[in-house]
Amino acid sequence: MDSMIQGIAIYALPVILAITLHEAAHGYAAKHCGDNTAELEGRISLNPMRHVDPIGTIVVPLTMFIVSKLTLGAGFLFGWAKPVPVNFANLNRPKRDMLWVAVAGPAANLFMALCWALVIKLGLAIPESDFVKPMILMGIAGIKINVLLMVLNLLPLPPLDGGRMMVSLLPQRLGYYFAHIEPYGLIILLVLLFSGVLGAVIWPVMTEINKIIALFFGLYI
Repeated sequence: MDSMIQGIAIYALPVILAITLHEAAHGYAAKHCGDNTAELEGRISLNPMRHVDPIGTIVVPLTMFIVSKLTLGAGFLFGWAKPVPVNFANLNRPKRDMLWVAVAGPAANLFMALCWALVIKLGLAIPESDFVKPMILMGIAGIKINVLLMVLNLLPLPPLDGGRMMVSLLPQRLGYYFAHIEPYGLIILLVLLFSGVLGAVIWPVMTEINKIIALFFGLYI
C-alpha cells in the first residue's frame, strides 16, 4: 500500500503538467492560426482545472494505476483530458493549419520530457538529501508519461492528434472520409488497448525514444 501511495504521489504532478500543457498548446496553436475559440473559453491556460475531465483525467487513470499495480506489480496509466475546442473553419488556412494545431500537443509533451530529463540531471548534481530521490523518480515518471502521451497521440486515428494530422495531409476527398472514423476512434483505441495490440505498437517506440533522451542527457534510467 505504501508503494502504491508513493507511486501516485510521484506520478501526480507529471501527469497533471503533461495533460495541461498538451491541451494549452493546442489552444495556443489554434489562436496563432486564427481561431480564438479556446481563448474565449479560457482554455489557453496553465490552470489544470481548465483541462481536467473528471472521468478521463482522474477516475480512469487512478483506477488503472491501482489495478495494474495490484495485478501486474507495475503501474499503468491511461486517460484523457477535456479536449480543447477548435473551430477549424476559423483557421487562416483550415487544412494546413489543422496540422500545426494537432502537432502542438505532442510537441509540448516532447518539450516536457526534455525538461524532466533536466530535472533528473539537476537531482544527480546536487548533494544527497531527502528531496533528491523523489525528485529523480518524478523526473523519470515525467519522461515516461510525456513520451507515452506523445507516441499515443501520434497514432493515425481520429480523434487523436495523429488522426487530425492525417486528415490534414491526405488529399481533400480521402481526408473527408478518414475524418468519419472519429466517432468510433475511442472504441477502436480501447479494443487495441485491451487486445494488447496497442502496447505491442507503442512500447517499442517509447523505449527507443526514452533511450535517445537518456543518451542525450547522459542518464541511466
